[in-house]
Amino acid sequence: MKVTVNRKAHFNAAHRLFRKEWDDEKNERVFGKCSNPHYHGHNYELTVSVTGEICEETGFVIDLKDLKDLIYEKIEVPFDHKNLNLEVPEFKELNPTAENIAVVIWRKLRHELAAHLDLEVTLYETPRNFVTYRGQ
Repeated sequence: MKVTVNRKAHFNAAHRLFRKEWDDEKNERVFGKCSNPHYHGHNYELTVSVTGEICEETGFVIDLKDLKDLIYEKIEVPFDHKNLNLEVPEFKELNPTAENIAVVIWRKLRHELAAHLDLEVTLYETPRNFVTYRGQ
């Protein structure tokens, strides 16, 4: 029997959505105020969902303390109170849209989880704007 467990986390980060090869006018037309050359920030809310069989020995799909520690180490520490464009290597050449951030988070966590576990990441950029990534 497969069960999904969820862990919530949050981080605050600044970013700018833009393409280097476009001028400021085109960037503003496409990305709006998210293309502010002085950056802007969000209070991101993250839900990490792990699905798998319940271990007969422990009763866990995954130890939630281990998941909490993993999210803290791999996501919160490197992203929290950072400028994603300037301080997070994954976004040096990748536009830090909510979609791209969710994929980066998924990849960072996927490498740390047992292969038999399924992973889903939901990232809230605002209470009304959020994305979900389940991998390919």
